[in-house]
Amino acid sequence: MEILDFLLQGFVVALKPLNLSIALVGAFIGTLVGAMPGIGPINGVAVLLPLSYSLGLPPETALIMLAGIYYGAEYGGRISSILLNIPGDAGAVMSTLDGYPLAHQGKAGPALAISAISSFIGGTIAVIGLTLFALPLAQLAIKFGPAEYFSLMIFAFASLAVIVGKNAIKTAIAAVLGVMLAIVGIDSGTGVLRYTYGQPELYDGIDFLIVIIGLFGISEILLLLERTQMVKLVPVAIHGAMVNLEELLACKWTILRSSIIGFIIGILPGTGASIASAVAYSIEKRLNDKEQTFGIGDVRGLAAPEAANNAAAVGAFVPMLTLGIPGSGTTAILLGALLLYNIQPGPMLFTQQPEIAGGLIASMYIGNLMLLVLNLPLVNLFARLLLLPNWLLVPGIAVMAFVGVFSVHGSIVSILLMLLIGVFGYFLRKLQYSLIPFLLGFVLGEVMEGNLRRALAISGGNIGILFESQISQGLWILTFSMVIVLPIVRLLLRHRKLFGC
Repeated sequence: MEILDFLLQGFVVALKPLNLSIALVGAFIGTLVGAMPGIGPINGVAVLLPLSYSLGLPPETALIMLAGIYYGAEYGGRISSILLNIPGDAGAVMSTLDGYPLAHQGKAGPALAISAISSFIGGTIAVIGLTLFALPLAQLAIKFGPAEYFSLMIFAFASLAVIVGKNAIKTAIAAVLGVMLAIVGIDSGTGVLRYTYGQPELYDGIDFLIVIIGLFGISEILLLLERTQMVKLVPVAIHGAMVNLEELLACKWTILRSSIIGFIIGILPGTGASIASAVAYSIEKRLNDKEQTFGIGDVRGLAAPEAANNAAAVGAFVPMLTLGIPGSGTTAILLGALLLYNIQPGPMLFTQQPEIAGGLIASMYIGNLMLLVLNLPLVNLFARLLLLPNWLLVPGIAVMAFVGVFSVHGSIVSILLMLLIGVFGYFLRKLQYSLIPFLLGFVLGEVMEGNLRRALAISGGNIGILFESQISQGLWILTFSMVIVLPIVRLLLRHRKLFGC
């Protein structure tokens, strides 16, 4: 009953005319952003975050719009994957394996329809899971004190070091660099200036908007400028998005399994849609590929990753809302958006500001339906975006980045700092460093330090408080397993495989 009351309260917020229209705008913009190869949800949300903040939208309305952009971009990423064999983002990579062959067989319309319906079902199942699990997890998280939160964030960083990226060392370095950037400014405990170099603009630290726009917006501009070859992309012709009932029924269990898999993987901090779609595709191939049709145009091979990546996108909201720890890079940006409004995600969000958490969850039910309605009839329009040239795309991103930062801060120093961080982010990407650990390090670094200080203050400086409670002990055991045990197990399995043992 408590969950039902919470959801009804959320629908009261989500069904307000302003929030309904904002959800539609967010879903539409997200689909446009996702359809453009290489942009992806994280860059789209990062570049458009200053717009929502500078417009003075209420926090629940801003979050509804940004969330709409997020899962709208997950929808849109399939368009270039199916029509051009170019993934819109990492989560859409697996969709190319069967989506593009289907398009070349003259089934572009049915393939786009299958992907849209799979995404809708996957997203809706995940929102139901979010509704059922968010409140119980939030009630559990109320037992967390400063020591438990510090242990939880150490576990989150350990998860990143093992899961995100191909190189665990580079991932760990990126996370440490993010933490270093987070401690710039006045030390709240001692009043000492840290790494400000005499610049008054840095006394309050580096603003989240400056970091996020520089890290993703400016670095993306530099990467786009690097692509000097003028290659004309010609997508496969489509004639509406249609699918017959037989093809849809053939995918029903695939969609259900993949949705559940995607939601579970999405909950784990540091995983994301790319891992969820890869795992779902692998499982379906193992279960159903009796005739070796996966990879040459099997609708089940398209439905599996599409359901999984949208379910994972919604699942990533679970740790963000209940624990204040982002489940993905994009939810890290959404976490930063809440912090801009002086709202701390976590268990108290559900009791102190239920209109924000409830309104967001309820808007996802509505937003998923909006996306289905938008995507089926307007797929031809979205496909035309694939022909958008870089000479038009680059200035558009640049204008949004500069106007967004200047409208919030009104400072040339902020613009220069954004450019500096953007160049730094560009070199990180060129050196194959993931920006996600850097971002999570920046977002969680200050909060982690604050919880460590409070825990030590409570205990009179006794570091043993970090290991006293059963929750802390469990989290430290999990951290040890991620950092020490799991790499050893992987090494042993690799050694066994090499020597045929």
